[in-house]
Amino acid sequence: MVVVPAGSFVMGSPRSEEGRDGDEVLQHEVTISQPFAVGKHEVTFAEWDTCVSAGGCDGYRPDDKGWGRGSRPVIHVTWNEARSYVAWLSRKTGKEYRLLTEAEWEYAARAKTRTRYSWGDSVGRNRANCRGCGSRWDGRETAPAGSFAANGFGLHDMSGNVSEWVEDCWHNDYAGAPSDGSAWVAGGDCGQRVLRGGSWSNIPWFLRSAIRLGYSVGNRVVTFGFRVARTLIAPG
Repeated sequence: MVVVPAGSFVMGSPRSEEGRDGDEVLQHEVTISQPFAVGKHEVTFAEWDTCVSAGGCDGYRPDDKGWGRGSRPVIHVTWNEARSYVAWLSRKTGKEYRLLTEAEWEYAARAKTRTRYSWGDSVGRNRANCRGCGSRWDGRETAPAGSFAANGFGLHDMSGNVSEWVEDCWHNDYAGAPSDGSAWVAGGDCGQRVLRGGSWSNIPWFLRSAIRLGYSVGNRVVTFGFRVARTLIAPG
């Protein structure tokens, strides 16, 4: 886990951003008042398989497509199954693990930047795993966790590799979004949850820090994974 410091940022994309999508509009300032911990990497098959071996995760063993397990990010997990994993991890450790909120995710992904990607406005080469990122895994399969340089907060693969489930219900834009970094569940479509970050099969546009997608909580997809978070200081 990596401790992400408290701070403020502007969530969403500006009018000037190349490739801006309609669901990224109504930029707004978010203040995260307390530091929180985030998984340095996306949850791996090794971590998921440990859950299964310990009797958790409903015994579900996702298909790895023949790419290998171990340090590869787990795929073919639904939002519900990601929630099952963090519940098991909480019971196992006695500490409260959870999914990131959407605002926490974007804050952690940007790592104090305002560019399209955490490393700049151009996707460059070999900075992430996507279809057109210039890596050895491009458009073919997941890359092992930690294969690319970390962002400014020390987090790997916030852009690319697998799209990451977060806690929030889907909303079509940011009208009425909370400004404190909390999960946005009121008034949204909670049968769909938000995914962030883009994957190995996406073009670079999907790896932008502002990109957001909504999918059914029961969807198992070869490009969907997640990472964990933990609150460090209790509210109040």
